[in-house]
Amino acid sequence: MQGFETAGVLAMKALKVSLAALLWMAAVGAQGEVKLPKVLADHMVLQRGVPIHLWGLAGAGEHVTVTLEADSVSGVADSVGRWSVTLPARPAGGPYKITVQGTNTVELNDVLVGDLWVASGQSNMEMPVKGFSSVMVIKDSATEIAKAQYPQIRLLHVKQAASGYPLDDLKDAVAWQLCSPETVGTFSAVGYFFGRNIYEQEKVPIGLIDSTWGGTPAEAWASMDGLSRSPAIGAVMRERAADMDGEEKILLQKGIDAADAAAGKTVPNRSSNPLIHWEPAALYNAMIAPLTKLPIRGVIWYQGESNASQQRAPDYGEVFGTLIEDWRTKWKIGDLPFLYVQIASYTAGPGWPIVRDQQRRTLRLKNTGMAVAIDVGEEHQIHPAQKQVVGERLALLAESIAYGKNVVSSGPLFKEAIPVDGGLKVTFDSGVGLKAVGGPLGGFEVAGEDGVFAAADATVSGDTVVVKSATVTKPVYVRYAWAGWPKVANLYNGADLPASPFTSQP
Repeated sequence: MQGFETAGVLAMKALKVSLAALLWMAAVGAQGEVKLPKVLADHMVLQRGVPIHLWGLAGAGEHVTVTLEADSVSGVADSVGRWSVTLPARPAGGPYKITVQGTNTVELNDVLVGDLWVASGQSNMEMPVKGFSSVMVIKDSATEIAKAQYPQIRLLHVKQAASGYPLDDLKDAVAWQLCSPETVGTFSAVGYFFGRNIYEQEKVPIGLIDSTWGGTPAEAWASMDGLSRSPAIGAVMRERAADMDGEEKILLQKGIDAADAAAGKTVPNRSSNPLIHWEPAALYNAMIAPLTKLPIRGVIWYQGESNASQQRAPDYGEVFGTLIEDWRTKWKIGDLPFLYVQIASYTAGPGWPIVRDQQRRTLRLKNTGMAVAIDVGEEHQIHPAQKQVVGERLALLAESIAYGKNVVSSGPLFKEAIPVDGGLKVTFDSGVGLKAVGGPLGGFEVAGEDGVFAAADATVSGDTVVVKSATVTKPVYVRYAWAGWPKVANLYNGADLPASPFTSQP
């Protein structure tokens, strides 16, 4: 991994990149032909309720007119051929035809206006409805594919690519597709199940953009300038760069390729820069930056497994929080709803519960929501099959956070632990109707000032849980479901949503 540069070095690189981009745009613009970015295409969905932004390239100084029904607006391409126009906001509807007129004419047909969501992350978000292989399956996939006839749900699958600098357009051709049994099989299962739930609730066209890459760390999905704003992340990146040289890099890549092969994916030729998709900002540059001019309703995210090593896990909260704020800055949509999945249960190392708790703590950011998946994981399968449940829980969060509905959208979230009678009384947000499911309440541990945890007895008391241990007479800290694969994690609220794993230890 490349070292994390100083601000001066980053500025010089940005200048070189900007000059290269300007030269490219000037060359394209000199051709005098109106061009649209790949994401603007037939069958797409535009975000309702906000001004409609369209952009592209043309000859320098060329007048470009964009027409959508009775709305028409013109702009002039700048000295390097860039043009940008904004049409008035529209409610949900369509289909529409958009005409872009310069020295040539480009038409966008069958365009809908509704809600547009970006689905991103690593393999558990990437995992398609048809599954990865015969052993990495989606529950009831054949039935789900057969009934996926939703012409007002539109799907766009961004091809995997990496770049050393932010791109203005996607590298490879893409196509918006109507959701059908013929198209949904290769699309993100979590993304589809989420979108289907939103469509059934909101009754408006839904656009889903699948921009995912399995086995990738969070820092690859954040921009370099976003990462560079955090001194803590800078130190982390420099340390990792020193650890990622030579043979270790090759061994890591072999491991990633082996996982890809097991998932039935083609392993690419990596004769040069084999880990570019692990580089800070590499995936943001190629797979997110080209989307940020397009207004969206929000983001759904499922990632964290690649940051769950003992080395990376403690820093995940800093990296992930930075990514969320970075995307909001780049999209220029204020507190853009950002909904994510807490990594599921799986037999793994001690970094997994740390990442889960870092994800829980990221809820401090406004308009974020976390779908707990501790109860749908599989002990020896990192890609659990019940993606329907995950999509449903993300959709509940969207209904609450993005659509303002009065629904219980979260399971119990740790609030505080209060000493009581030689034990601790644990209180929760979203804790109304606490109950143990499937047997006696378990999964709780307590520790004294020494931080050494021991198993504790736990009892539901109204909307709280009281925990005590015979071996820890003065408990200070409490934790729950603290393992890669917890033997017991059966605390739910009255809405049948599971409690998040947590530790009260700082």
